[in-house]
Amino acid sequence: MADALLEIDGVTKRFGGFLALDRVSLQVRAGERLGLIGPNGSGKTTLINCVSGALPTDGGRILFEGRDITRLPAHQRTRLGIVRSFQIPKPFVSMTVLENLGIPLEYAAPPRSHGAAAGALDILKMIGLDAKAHLRPAGLTQIEMRKLELARAMAARPKLLVSDEAMAGLSSAEVDDILAILFRLNEQGITIIMIEHIMRAVMRFSERVVVLDAGNRIAEGTPAEIVRNPAVEKAYLGE
Repeated sequence: MADALLEIDGVTKRFGGFLALDRVSLQVRAGERLGLIGPNGSGKTTLINCVSGALPTDGGRILFEGRDITRLPAHQRTRLGIVRSFQIPKPFVSMTVLENLGIPLEYAAPPRSHGAAAGALDILKMIGLDAKAHLRPAGLTQIEMRKLELARAMAARPKLLVSDEAMAGLSSAEVDDILAILFRLNEQGITIIMIEHIMRAVMRFSERVVVLDAGNRIAEGTPAEIVRNPAVEKAYLGE
C-alpha cells in the first residue's frame, strides 16, 4: 500500500505456550478510519500493545511512515505520533483537567510555538471540556472522563490515534457525541483505529474494518462487506 502510514507485517506474539497473535499483517492508510473488531480474546488489544510498544513482538515487523519501529521503545513511538486512548481513563487525580494535558504537551508532543496552557485550552475547546478546565477529574461525569482521555491523547499531537473502547458503557446519545469528536479529529488529518464492541459505532465510523479471531486476521472489507461475511458471523456467534 503506497500511502500506508502503519504497516504490520507478520506480527507474532506468545504468552508462554499461548499464541495470541499468529503472523498478523495489515496496513493503515494515512488519514484512514479503520475499525478493528473481534470477539473477546481475539488479539485486538495485544496487537495494539505491540504497535504502541507496550509489548515486544516475538516475530514480524512494524513500520510507521516507512520506518521500522519494531524495537523502538514506547515513548519514542509516541513522539513519532502513535498515540492511544484507554477504555478506563486514569487521569492525574490531584491535577485539574487543564493541568492533565500539560504532561503530554510538555513531554510527548513536538516543541510548540505558544504556551502549553494555551495549547491545552485549544484542545479542551475542540473536545468540549473547556468549561471544566479548572475542575479535578473527580468532578467529571463518565462521558466527560472519556473526553478527558481523548484530550490527553490529542495533547500528544498524534498522527495515528488508537481509540480503545472509548464508548463502552455510554448511552446512545453519548456514543454519538464521542463519534462526532472522532470524526472531527479525522477531518483534521488524524488517522484513527477504532477498537469497539458497539457495532453501530464501528460501522458508522469506519471506512474499512479488519476482523481478528483467535490471533488471526479472518476478514477485511467495508462495513457492508463485513456484516455479510460468514466467517465474521461464525466468529461472533460460534455457529
